[in-house]
Amino acid sequence: MSNIAKAFEKGKAFIPFLTCGDPDMDTTAACVRECVKNGASLIELGIPFSDPTAEGPVIQAANLRALSGGATTDKVFDLVRSLRRDVTVPMVFMTYSNVVFSYGAEKFISTCRDTGIDGIILPDLPYEEKGEFAPLCKKYGVDLISLIAPTSENRISMIAKDAEGFIYLVSSLGVTGVRSEITTDLASIVKVIRQTTDLPCAIGFGISTPDQAHKMAAISDGAIVGSAIVKLIAQHGPSSPPYVGAYVNSMTSSL
Repeated sequence: MSNIAKAFEKGKAFIPFLTCGDPDMDTTAACVRECVKNGASLIELGIPFSDPTAEGPVIQAANLRALSGGATTDKVFDLVRSLRRDVTVPMVFMTYSNVVFSYGAEKFISTCRDTGIDGIILPDLPYEEKGEFAPLCKKYGVDLISLIAPTSENRISMIAKDAEGFIYLVSSLGVTGVRSEITTDLASIVKVIRQTTDLPCAIGFGISTPDQAHKMAAISDGAIVGSAIVKLIAQHGPSSPPYVGAYVNSMTSSL
């Protein structure tokens, strides 16, 4: 069984996203530990990339800050090694295909296994091209997590059937970022997913308030939040861990 399943064993999962190295690796590590202390079930770590096409301005800016501060893929792996001394919840990377290619796909995925990363999310990897990485992920026991979007329509079952770890259901069209309202008919998409697979399904993109998280978790197995957390870190810099912890606590309580 995938280690990621543990994130969903105790009910609805709250999954925070952080950009590694924004503003520095020590702050990222402290924020991860605050997230776990306040009930996060799984941690999504963003590896900074210069052209993060799925991201809105908040996370784009975080990527640039991290890269300007000297963040590299090797330093992110060092961060994960350090976190794994005491952090036991599942952790996944959210990054881009070019990051994996430029590092060397086998080296990247085997290092994920060796450092304790349970899965990878590549938003720019179409389902039809997952064969580039899927065999290596299977070889090293790292889940290649699939995204399903409102535009997936007749491909939902096909994507869900082959999914691993959990399914990342994208709440809205467009890029990441705080949204005042989520109007997509997600319940009908979740219904199709449920008919196809027993894997848990978590909803992300646009969730920022406890009320939104509660509504999303009510129709799925969990909620993913990135931009609202990254905004807090942008605002408070190295002093942000307690603010992130308090925010995560408010969100986990709402689930």
